[in-house]
Amino acid sequence: MRGKKFLAAVLGISMLVSMCSGCGENESAKTTGNSEKTTNKESAKTDSPSEETAKADSTNGETPVAGALPYEGVTITFAKDTDSSSEGVEAVIALAKEKLGLNVELELIPGGAEGDNLIRTRLASGDMPDLQSYNSGSLFYALNPEEYFMDLTGEPFIDTLDENFVKSTSVNGKPYGIPLFASQAGAIVYYKPIYEELNLEIPKTWDEFLKNCEKIKQSGKVAMIGTCADSWTAQLIFFGDNYNALKKVPDFPEKFDAGEMKFATTPAMVESFDKYADLIGYYNEDYLAATYNDGCDMIATGQGAHWPALTQVLGNIANLYPDAIDDIGVFGIPGDDPNDVGLTLWMPNGVYANKNTEHPEAVKAFMELYVSKDGLDAYCGKELPNGPVVVKDYVMPDNTYPAVKDDMMAYLNAGKTSPVLDNLVKVKGLECPTICVECTTGELTGEEAAAAYDEDCKKQAIQMGLDW
Repeated sequence: MRGKKFLAAVLGISMLVSMCSGCGENESAKTTGNSEKTTNKESAKTDSPSEETAKADSTNGETPVAGALPYEGVTITFAKDTDSSSEGVEAVIALAKEKLGLNVELELIPGGAEGDNLIRTRLASGDMPDLQSYNSGSLFYALNPEEYFMDLTGEPFIDTLDENFVKSTSVNGKPYGIPLFASQAGAIVYYKPIYEELNLEIPKTWDEFLKNCEKIKQSGKVAMIGTCADSWTAQLIFFGDNYNALKKVPDFPEKFDAGEMKFATTPAMVESFDKYADLIGYYNEDYLAATYNDGCDMIATGQGAHWPALTQVLGNIANLYPDAIDDIGVFGIPGDDPNDVGLTLWMPNGVYANKNTEHPEAVKAFMELYVSKDGLDAYCGKELPNGPVVVKDYVMPDNTYPAVKDDMMAYLNAGKTSPVLDNLVKVKGLECPTICVECTTGELTGEEAAAAYDEDCKKQAIQMGLDW
């Protein structure tokens, strides 16, 4: 079962660029979406910009054909990486063609470092597509958004978005993006049948979690799945613990960006790195050689009980192990307060508009449709969310994965979530994956890891021109 290839099924993995620039790469391609769904014309008018600007954009000043849709004949370009499925995006593109008359040409570019470099090169050369999907949070800030992206201040659809997402895609109070899709959590993904077999309860503290790991180990099973061959996966203990750390030091992001606080001198952050040492001895024997794909196989088939992972794995499992999806649960990385158990959320990638696009009204009309109920329904009809959708008041489909609608939404409904630190700070070091692997093996203590990450972040801060 091990070693199945998941690239075609991966949902939402484009966020991983924000954690590590070394993800997989693929050939680029172009597709154009179509749709046969029917929609109400009055709704189309409501969702679109004003009729006059729409006509001007779609006809370049020529007299429009009577009864034509507002953007008939207009073509815009939309680039996203190949590290995530494009079926949901293509469904919205098809809806835009049917509802707005708008042609959206989808370009698939490589993921990982190659794609990141391509985007930066295009921005610098003025060759940006009309719409570009890219990270939210720290890597977004590093692109100098004010120079390249359209300011969406005053657009009504921005008010429908979750405040945490808007914050992670704004600069100086100006919003620049809409979500590519749903958020996801960095958490403990667990195999329910093992918990049922051993009569284990969901832990509310880190000590309770370690006791569960010991019971699982004593039963002859693998307590912790490690996939360090894909080093970015090693970061999930540290970043997934951000809910607990930020509860203790809520002003850390602002003071860290200002150079006033450091990881090594902040006990709550050191404690997050310390957790790696507690888990030594509980991993699969091949944890240094095992890959992300192996981890998906192992958790789906019960070859391990716990995997610190991004909940994008739910989409992988549903596609390749559909009968196993109900056996998978999610809980937040426990802290030390049983009365305050929370979940760390990764905001989704953003979709950003070229500030110099030739079709600004068409671009904004597409963005508005994308985050509307019709747009989200079209997307969810092809891809289910791997976490909470960051559009206010949107009700997820009834067939949403239990790990999302039951486990993750319970944290959200209780107000027990926090954005990951990457979505809150402007400075992101590049060596965190390596540092976390060295913590996993025991080569670095928590204090040493925190100090190493401070130095790593300092290099980035200097490159960004910050006064550190």
